[in-house]
Amino acid sequence: MGKRSDFKRIARDFYPTPLEAAKPLFSHLPRNFTFIEPCAGDGALVDHITRNTSGRCILKADIEPQRQDIAQQNVMGSSDEPDFYITNPPWDRKILHPIIELLSSLSPTWLLFDADWPHTQQSTPYMQRLVKIVSIGRVKWIPDSKMTGKDNCCWYLFDKSGYKQTEFYGRTQ
Repeated sequence: MGKRSDFKRIARDFYPTPLEAAKPLFSHLPRNFTFIEPCAGDGALVDHITRNTSGRCILKADIEPQRQDIAQQNVMGSSDEPDFYITNPPWDRKILHPIIELLSSLSPTWLLFDADWPHTQQSTPYMQRLVKIVSIGRVKWIPDSKMTGKDNCCWYLFDKSGYKQTEFYGRTQ
């Protein structure tokens, strides 16, 4: 799954977002907001957000929906402007970087992925859009596994209006 193992990745990076990975995001969301989940998979992240915040999902979509109430749609076809896009996207940089660019051009965008990213040269073109980083540590992506993933993770808030200084929030759990 990760860069430090030889386990095969799951097709299309389908790793449902566990509640423990979503919890650190909740305190950074406003009251009564709308959001779109464009990489919804099985809807786990949507369910966590709607059960634990006052957010209302106006569209959940995925290229390969894992639930009947999720529309089949490629994230790169997005053009709506909700209060936020919130998703656990594929981490493949050839997919992730265009997602950052497109979605944050439309609305502020929360993305969950590895914590190493901002320390790499490849992140440079997107740093001007990076408003906030919320550290969550390692995530147990596979529920029945005894182990967590090998990469630390963060929630990243991107916005086209940019930033003066990126805010960083360390782990609280």
